[in-house]
This record gives sequence, C-alpha cells and structure tokens, in this order.
Amino acid sequence: MKKDVAAALTKLKKEPYFRPLIKKYGSPEIDRYHGKIDVFHALLRSIVYQQLSGRAAATILARVVALFPDGTPTPEALLKIRRPRLRKAGLSGQKVEYVRDLAKKCIDGTVDQKLFNKMTSDEIIEHVTAVKGIGTWTAHMLLIFSLNRLDILPVGDLAIRKGFQVVYKLQALPNEKEMEKLAKDWRAHASVASWYLWRVADEAKKSTLKKTVSV
Repeated sequence: MKKDVAAALTKLKKEPYFRPLIKKYGSPEIDRYHGKIDVFHALLRSIVYQQLSGRAAATILARVVALFPDGTPTPEALLKIRRPRLRKAGLSGQKVEYVRDLAKKCIDGTVDQKLFNKMTSDEIIEHVTAVKGIGTWTAHMLLIFSLNRLDILPVGDLAIRKGFQVVYKLQALPNEKEMEKLAKDWRAHASVASWYLWRVADEAKKSTLKKTVSV
C-alpha cells in the first residue's frame, strides 16, 4: 500500500495542479480501513453514515457495533439482533432493512469478499450495489479506503466536483466527462488525487461559512 501511494505521489508531484496541494496537505490518508475491517463491517459503516453528520453517525455506529459479541460485526450476528434493538441504537427503519439485506447477501454469497482480489473495480461495484441502500458512491468509498484500489475517481461526489472546480479554476462544477478529461494524465492514481480534491473542497466550504458568518 505505502509503495503504491508513494508511486502515486511521485507522479502527482509532477502535476502543476497537485504539487502545491501535496506540499500543503502532506501524505494522503487513504488506508484508513485497509486490512483493519472486513467488507461487511465497511459497508455496514457506510450505511450508518448515510445522510448524517460525521459526529452523529460515529455515535450511532458505536452503539450498533456494541450490540455485537466482542464488538465484532458479522452478518450472522447482525441477523440475530432484533430490529427494535437496532432502532434503539439509532438506525432508521429503512437503514435497519438495509443492514439486514447486507447481512443476508454476505451470507448467501451475493457479496463475497473472497472473490474481490480477482475482480475488477467495475465488477466489485456491480457486486456490492446489489445490496439495498448501497450505490456507486458507497462502492467507490469501499474501493478506495478498504480495498486499496488506487484508480478510483468518485465523479458522483459533489465535493470531488467542487475540488476540480477550485483546483482547475473552472467557472462551474464540471460533469463526469469534463472530470475524466482533466484527470487523463493522472487517472491511474485517481484515489490519491481524490483525497487532495476532498481537502480542497473542505477548505472552500469552511471559507464560505466564514464569509457567511462575518456578513
């Protein structure tokens, strides 16, 4: 993983748009969950975090994880947890159905982590989006932060689009075709580049909030 990221940084440092970003933000943190949690846990986390602030989602996730024996989420254990307990932990009724569907599909082989090493990223996306509540964006996050796929460009992520707009000084948010064109020279290292685009978008958002408050 570290060698792959180092190779990506070597390439991106040659890109005039990314060189100053690497100097400003340092090394990317995209190995957050790689080798630390399995696919079921990673997707469970993603479902919990949907449409919630980071702090609220983290609190609910901690409550959900605490329901598992030894705090280790498994598909089999989740299906043994009664719906009211999941609701009491903070999951909406819809998310309860999502995580239960995830557990069932991990058990019946619809989602089979053992196959992932032999699958392309597109095949993995098709694989995991068979689960209710999991779309392409969630699949992209899994590929980047858990599966160490370094060529992922989450073109459906608003923050990525904003990052492109700021970095490349575009008048409007770019569409998928425009982003792919801009990324052509560094496309093989898109996961690492995306981390920097997220940082730029975060900073732009904070700057906008400060201006709003000052007004």
